Formats: sequence, structure tokens, C-alpha cells
Amino acid sequence: LLFSVPGGFWCMSVHILNEQPVHVIPGSKLVLTARIEKDLREEISTITWTREPETGYDRTKVTLATCPAKNPKCSGGKPDVQVSLKQQEATLEMNGYSTEDRGEYSVTVTDRSGANTTGRCIVRDYEAVHHVSVSINVSYSLLVCREAWGTDPSFSWLHERAAVTQQVGKVSKDGHMLIVTMTPLCGHFTCMV
Repeated sequence: LLFSVPGGFWCMSVHILNEQPVHVIPGSKLVLTARIEKDLREEISTITWTREPETGYDRTKVTLATCPAKNPKCSGGKPDVQVSLKQQEATLEMNGYSTEDRGEYSVTVTDRSGANTTGRCIVRDYEAVHHVSVSINVSYSLLVCREAWGTDPSFSWLHERAAVTQQVGKVSKDGHMLIVTMTPLCGHFTCMV
């Protein structure tokens, strides 16, 4: 059975451009940008941003803003929420992000016929670096640096308050380990996280 649709079939899509999960420092600004892919013949009616808890029993969805596509800017339900539209992008800006604002964010684009498509993104609190520890394996001239639960920690090593050079040793790709090549193994080593 063949089915023919005059003019073909188009389908809008929307996805949030920020890498996931997005980590935000409480008190700072959250900015999420969504890219809308559509055919030129499709016309967007509204764009809605929502948030719901990422986990737990209470999955109550909160509408942050619903904007008609004709307006390039609109405000949300709270005074600190702004949505802007330009070209094929929709941006949500929230001033004064707090821990209550973490969760799964969704942007839903609705066309004139009422069909909609949704993009999602997880937003979590940024956690500062805590509990850094360094251990040494003298047999292998190896120093190992660990960090308990910070968000995206990066590691660097110092020897006698200066960056580690090739004469001192080699740092692993992830920065956790320093293989000391100088002999004897001595001095003040510092791991910065």
C-alpha cells in the first residue's frame, strides 16, 4: 500500500546545545540554548521551558516560561527568568540559580498545527573540590593525587613550588599521577586540584 502526502513530510526537532549535565554554581546565572531544526514551511507557534526533578517520587513539572514565537523576548513565571528567540535558537536565562532549580530542563516547541517536539537537559549543582589526598609508591617513584567529589576536577603538579618539568617526571594524561624520573626522589611535591 502506498501512501502519498502532497509536498512531502516534515518534522521539527529541537535539542539543547549545552553539554550534559550542566553544572551551575548556586547564586550564578543559568543559560541554556536550544537549536530548532525545521523546514521553512513549518511555523512555530510557542516555545515552553519547564523543569522537573531529576529523581524522586515527586516529579512535579514547573513551567518556567511559555512564549509566543512572534516575540523575540519574553519573561517567565518568575521575574528572574528570561527567554530570547533568534533565528532558530531559543535561550533560557535564569538569574540567581539555587539548588531548588536543579533537575531536568525541557524545551518544547509547538507548531501551528499543535504538533510539538521536546529537547531535554540535566542541570546539577556545581560541587567544589573537597578532600584532596596524595599517596606515594616509593617502589615505582609514583605520586597519586585523589579528590573526593568535586565537579570536573583538573590536576596539576608542582615540585619545589614550580611546574613539574621533564627532568622531574611525567604527569599522566588525566593529571592524577606523577611518575617521578629524577633520582633520588626528594623535595616538596604539591598536587593542585
